[in-house]
Amino acid sequence: MPRLHVIPVVLLLLVACASAPTPAPLPALAPISHDPQQDLGLLWVKHAAEYKAIATQVYRSAEAALPGYINDTSWSAMPGQTGAENLPPAVILDVDETVVSNVDFQLTFERPFANHKLDEWSSNYESLPITGVKSFVDAARTQGVTVFFVTNRPCEFIEGNNDPCPQKGTTIDDIIEVGIAVEPEYVMLSGERPDWDREKLVRRELIAGTHRVIMLIGDDYGDFVPCARKKVIAPCTAPATRKSRATALQTYDKYWGAGWYILPNPMHGSWTSVR
Repeated sequence: MPRLHVIPVVLLLLVACASAPTPAPLPALAPISHDPQQDLGLLWVKHAAEYKAIATQVYRSAEAALPGYINDTSWSAMPGQTGAENLPPAVILDVDETVVSNVDFQLTFERPFANHKLDEWSSNYESLPITGVKSFVDAARTQGVTVFFVTNRPCEFIEGNNDPCPQKGTTIDDIIEVGIAVEPEYVMLSGERPDWDREKLVRRELIAGTHRVIMLIGDDYGDFVPCARKKVIAPCTAPATRKSRATALQTYDKYWGAGWYILPNPMHGSWTSVR
């Protein structure tokens, strides 16, 4: 009987590895789709009960936390704010996808996006509220909290209109249409002043100069974390990346759900551009 030669398993593995082709590199990330027929994020915000449940949960949690943060005068939701014990309390809210829902605009506007398209839409259609926001704002004001609205809707020139920031009137109207009365001094747009760019930190710090900021509420990382965008805007000195944004999650860990309340927005935002 001929002898059987047993080839060691390790040798077989080495031969197999040596002959296997080198794996191809992972493909580049595909661009984010803006086709409403394919974008499940838009449809989820428009139709999903889960989205409304999350919004309700966010605002109910924030409302329930108000008394504790009002009474604890040592508390601030603004990292680095000190000496604010005797300042009146305030909360800062974003506008789009935080107070006002633009999902119908997102589903129907002709791509590509332009600021004037949103402004024209807002001027012609009644605003839809984010679930829970009116109850929260009413509760905050009843308890003596000043409510500020800090939005990155930009001030842009409109031909034939002498108003240096015609978009501010549209934004105020949108907030009023969802049932929240507001005066112009509490609504702060990007570009309304020379140093009010899309980096919201400058406007938040201005508010923190006169108020103890007890809560931040928004739908974008930049509503909470400074320098969260790909574009470098003063006082930031480097573009945000996925890694830097992930690191910031740990840096500001104590604030999430405790003074910082974030709403879901799979439709648009600073997350779409960072790599």
